[in-house]
Amino acid sequence: MTQILKVLSEIWKSGAEFVVLPDGSPKLENYQLVPNATLKAFELIFPQIKNWFKSWEGAKAIEIHMRMMVHQSCGWQHNQKLNKWICTDVEALTLFIEWQETLAKNGWNDIYEDYRQYENKTSNAMKKKLYERAVLYANQNK
Repeated sequence: MTQILKVLSEIWKSGAEFVVLPDGSPKLENYQLVPNATLKAFELIFPQIKNWFKSWEGAKAIEIHMRMMVHQSCGWQHNQKLNKWICTDVEALTLFIEWQETLAKNGWNDIYEDYRQYENKTSNAMKKKLYERAVLYANQNK
């Protein structure tokens, strides 16, 4: 999994994006922005990358939100609304840091490793509170 997220992060940081096709496969857009070495790595592990995207099929909004937060904090993908919220809501920022610390205690020590396998009851409760704060903020700032 480490290699998958490393390659994906390099693609996202280059400015390219993925569109998920109806069959769950990722389609790389603006591939010309991606360095050749990264494109070659992408091609070599495409089946694993496809499986990673498929693993998110049917994910609930709370799960997608947490993925966006992780990607934002790692600098892989940017979301202005999320950034504004997390910079405004210090309690939410603190809770996000505590959520990451909980995952670290569960063994998550590499940002290129899928964090989902390190979640537990405690981190899920924190995730729920964090998502509720995000929804509240979004509803108050329409």
